[in-house]
Amino acid sequence: MRSIVLALLLQAVASAAGIVTDVRAAIAKKDFAAGESLIAAYRVQKGVTPEMIEAVSWLGRGALAAKDYDKADDYAAQARKLALAELANRKMDAEPHLPLALGATQEVHALVLDARGERGEAVSFLRAELAAYHDTSIRTRIQKNINVLSLEGKPAPVLEMAQWIGDQPTPLAQLKGKPVLLFFWAHWCGDCKAEVKDIAKLVETYGPKGLVLVGPTQHYGYVGKGQDATPEVETPYIAQVREKYYAQLGTMTVPLSQENFKNFGASTTPTLVLLDRNGVVQLYHPGAMPYDQLAAKIAQVLGD
Repeated sequence: MRSIVLALLLQAVASAAGIVTDVRAAIAKKDFAAGESLIAAYRVQKGVTPEMIEAVSWLGRGALAAKDYDKADDYAAQARKLALAELANRKMDAEPHLPLALGATQEVHALVLDARGERGEAVSFLRAELAAYHDTSIRTRIQKNINVLSLEGKPAPVLEMAQWIGDQPTPLAQLKGKPVLLFFWAHWCGDCKAEVKDIAKLVETYGPKGLVLVGPTQHYGYVGKGQDATPEVETPYIAQVREKYYAQLGTMTVPLSQENFKNFGASTTPTLVLLDRNGVVQLYHPGAMPYDQLAAKIAQVLGD
C-alpha cells in the first residue's frame, strides 16, 4: 500500500511542477532513486519530451558530481539515446531543452573518460561532436569542454576585434611580452558583476608589473527584463551596464564578438583565461574563481 501511495504522490509532483526542477531537487538530496521515479511517472503521463530528456541528463550530471562514474555514464548514454531519437524528428534548436540535454550528455561522457585516465579519447570524442554540431547552439559548450581538457599549454585562439565598446582593443599578437587576463562577461551575468572587485584588485596589484586585462563580451539579443533587442539597441545597453557595474575596470578593453565566445568556449560566464608573455594559455577556467587562486596563478606567470 505504501509503495502505491508513494507512486501516486510522485506522479502528482511530476505533473504539478517542472520535471527538470523536480529532478534537480532530488539530485540535490543525492536521492537518485527519487529522481528516476519522478522521470518514470512523468513518462507514463506525458511520454518522452525534451524536458524529460533534460531531466535524465541532470541525473548524469549529479552522478558525475558524486564521482559515481559508471552511473553517470549510464545516465548520459540513456539521455543521449533519447535525444538523438528526438533529433530525427526536430531541429536541435527548435526549443531549449534538447540542446541542454545533449550538451550535458557530451560533457558528462567526456569528463567520465577523463576521470578514468582517457583524456585523449575524451578530446577525440568532443572534437567529433563539435564537427557534427558546429552550426548549432551547443558548439560553444562543446568547445568549452575541449578547452577544459586541452587548451592549457597551447597558444590562445585569435581574439576577434572588429567591434568593441570603449577604447579600441589591442590584438593579442601585439600584446606578446605581457601576460593577459581575458575576462569573458555578459551584461545579464550576476557572477560577472560579483567578480569585478577581485579583478580590479588584481589589476591594481599586477597591472604595474605588466598584466593586461581584456574583457570580451557579445550580443545576446535582449536587454533589461529580457526585452528583445537588435544589436543597434543592445550595444549601447551593454555600454551602460559596463559603465554602471564595471567602472572599476577602467583599463579593460571590450571586444564585442559572438565568435570569440564560440572559439574560447565561453558558454559559462564569467570565463577566465590567463595567457603568459608568449600568448600561451596557462589557465582556462569557466566560472568565477577565488581571488587567492587567481592571484597565485598570475604571480606564477609573472615569475613573482
